[in-house]
Amino acid sequence: MTSANYSRVIGFGLLQATALCICLASPCLAQVQTTKSESTGTPTHQVTVERGEIVYVGGNTVVVKMEDGSLREFDNVPESTTFMVDGKPVNIKTAQVGMKLEKQTVTTTTPKVVTTVETVKGKVWHVTPPNSVILTLENGQNQEFKIPKGQKFMVDGRETDAFGLKKGMNVSAQRVTEEPISVVTQQTKRTGTAPPQPTLDTNAPILVAVAKPAPAPAEAAPAPAPEAPAKLPKTGSLMPLIGLLGAFLCSVSLLLATARHIAFGLPRSKD
Repeated sequence: MTSANYSRVIGFGLLQATALCICLASPCLAQVQTTKSESTGTPTHQVTVERGEIVYVGGNTVVVKMEDGSLREFDNVPESTTFMVDGKPVNIKTAQVGMKLEKQTVTTTTPKVVTTVETVKGKVWHVTPPNSVILTLENGQNQEFKIPKGQKFMVDGRETDAFGLKKGMNVSAQRVTEEPISVVTQQTKRTGTAPPQPTLDTNAPILVAVAKPAPAPAEAAPAPAPEAPAKLPKTGSLMPLIGLLGAFLCSVSLLLATARHIAFGLPRSKD
C-alpha cells in the first residue's frame, strides 16, 4: 500500500468582529500584541475508486482500459508507484498485460477556524474622527492608526467610538480576524490481480499417446539361386556346322595337292 498525504489550505474569507487598521513603520509594530487560536470542525470523507485492465506496457508508459471502456495512457510512470498484486508490490517494470488494477482514494476534509486577536494600547495624542487617531505608545513614539467604520475603543473600562476620544485618554483597541480554512488530506490505496492462468477444459476430449513397439530386426533373405543357362531352341540343327567343316577339309586337301606338285615338279593334271 502506498500513501500520499498532503494538505492544502483554502481561505474562504475574513470575518471581522472589530478591526483597527494599523499603518505604521515596522519598528512600531512591536507595540501590537498578537494571539492566535484554532477551532476544528467535523471532518468529512470522500472515497473514489478507479478500476481498469492493463492492455499495453512499454518503457515507462502504460495504457489502461477503464471500466467504462475508455483507454487512458499514463506516460513517465515512476518506479516508485506500486500496486499490491497477490501480496507482492508491482511497479512499471514488472507490470504485465492483463493485470487488473484498482486505485482507491480517500479524501478527508477537516474544517478549521483560525482566530487572530491583535491588541494595541496607547494615549490619545490627536484624533480626527471618524477616520484616524494618533496614539502615543508605551515606547514613547507616536503612531497613526486608521479607524475602520464601527470601531470601538475601551476607555477606563468603558466602550466608546472615535467621537468619544479626547486628547490624553488612555485607550485600547483590538482587531479580531476569523479565517475559515480547510485542511485536505488524501490517502491512496493501489491493489490489483495478476492475469488469469490458462485452465484445462474438463469437457474437452483427452488425447492419449500410445507408444508403438519397435519393429524386430528383419532376417537375412536367402541368396537367390543362379539362373540356368539359356537353352537353344529345339528347332536348332548341326547340319550347317557339318557342311562348313566339309568345305574346310576340301579346301585343305586341294591346297596340299597343289603344294605336292610344286614341290616335286609333277605336272598338273589336265583334268
